[in-house]
Amino acid sequence: MTPLEKVTAFITRQTPDGVDLLLFRHPTSGIQIPAGTVEEGETPKIAVIREVSEETSLTSLTLQQQIGFRDELPPAGQVFITQPTRVYSRPDPASFDWAYFRRGLPVNVIKKRDGYAQVDYIEFDRFPDPQYVMYRILGWVPEGFLAETQRRYFFLLNCTAQTEEEWLVVADNHVFTLFWAPLTSLPQIVSPQDEWLEVLLQHNEGIKQQFSSLTTPNKE
Repeated sequence: MTPLEKVTAFITRQTPDGVDLLLFRHPTSGIQIPAGTVEEGETPKIAVIREVSEETSLTSLTLQQQIGFRDELPPAGQVFITQPTRVYSRPDPASFDWAYFRRGLPVNVIKKRDGYAQVDYIEFDRFPDPQYVMYRILGWVPEGFLAETQRRYFFLLNCTAQTEEEWLVVADNHVFTLFWAPLTSLPQIVSPQDEWLEVLLQHNEGIKQQFSSLTTPNKE
C-alpha cells in the first residue's frame, strides 16, 4: 500500500523576547500544530501552503524550507483512507451508499471480502479522555483505498507581518482559536503532536538553545 502523505507547518515569528510558535486550540481535541493531508495531485509543498491558508487565515508567510519527514504507523488494526469514497452497506458498489469518507480519515478494519474492507470510524466528544461517542460509521470501502502507513513532511515557515495575539478561524465545521506561544513556555500539545517538536529542535540550533533550560512543557 502507498503511504498517505501528510504535512506539518512550524510557523514561527521573531519577537524581542525570542521565537514564538503558532498553535491552535481545537474545540474538542486540545492544542495542536497546524497540519493536514496532501490531496491527490498535490506536492507536499503545495499542500502545506494550502493547509496553512485554510487553518490560520494568514497570507503573509514565507515558506523557508522542508526540514524533514518521518513515517508513522497507526494503532494496531487501524488504517488511513487514501481517496474520497462512498461507504457501502455491503461489499458491492451497487449497494446502498449511505455515507462518505474524505481522504486522510483513520478507520479500523473489521474484515475484508471481495476487494472491499469493512471499516469502522468513530468520533468522540473530546480528546483525550472522551466521555461518549458523538457518531459512528460502519460500512464497506474499496480495499485499494486504504494505507497502513503515512509519511509526514515537516516545513518551517516564518511570519513577518503584524498579527493579533489570538484570533478565530472557521474550518472543517469547527471554530479554531489560533495563538502565539513562546518556544520556552509552550502549553501542553496533544500526543503524538508533542513529539513533532523534536524535528524542529534538530533543525535549528538557535531554537534548540531556547529549549535548553526547558524540561517539560507547561500544562494549561
